Amino acid sequence: MPVVLLNSVVCLIDRFPALTDVNLEVNQGEVVLLSGGNGAGKTTLLRLIAGLIPAFSGEVTVLGRDLRQNRRAHRSDVALVAHETGCYDDLTVRENLHFFTRARGKTAAQADVALDQMELGRLADTHHGKLSAGQRRRLSIAKALAVSPRLLLLDEPHAGLDAQGRAVLDGVLSAAASDGRTVILASHELDRSRALADREIEIVSGKTLERITGETSPVNPVQA
Repeated sequence: MPVVLLNSVVCLIDRFPALTDVNLEVNQGEVVLLSGGNGAGKTTLLRLIAGLIPAFSGEVTVLGRDLRQNRRAHRSDVALVAHETGCYDDLTVRENLHFFTRARGKTAAQADVALDQMELGRLADTHHGKLSAGQRRRLSIAKALAVSPRLLLLDEPHAGLDAQGRAVLDGVLSAAASDGRTVILASHELDRSRALADREIEIVSGKTLERITGETSPVNPVQA
């Protein structure tokens, strides 16, 4: 069974159709890039797959669970890295990681592995409120890795990262398949992300188009 299977999905935000007739199939170990302009629906699609917003209609199956029946059924196996870190300014990097992993039923050892994986060791005792934007992004990714998700969802993951941070993240994405992890990332940094992705799905006016060898081939025809 695919890790993600969406069929004829419609998603409304404040009664506005943010996603219209979306079809998507993602298999285990794939790194799939979501591209498209601002407001096309990339973030909405990630949030839908994460179970944070409901589908109005259509089939939404993630990791074998029907999200139309229970949007929380897959939460223990999914991690979403969004624009906000969800961390506490008065806690250190290490304390934030330990707090988050305990809340998700994971161990401090897993938090420390993720700390090292994102090369945050020298910042372990720095309070979140004193981190730069790029350092906060690396902490967000470490939080996600610490819970060992089967499905990792990333919204503009390279944003704010310096050269070292980008290299570390690229290593995580390159190792996704061998780690048994599936990744869906939304990005405007197409050249860098395309080099890491197995394939690209373009979102146009809330619909999905799969790009193949540089050409755009419609999964759903976009209505004029």
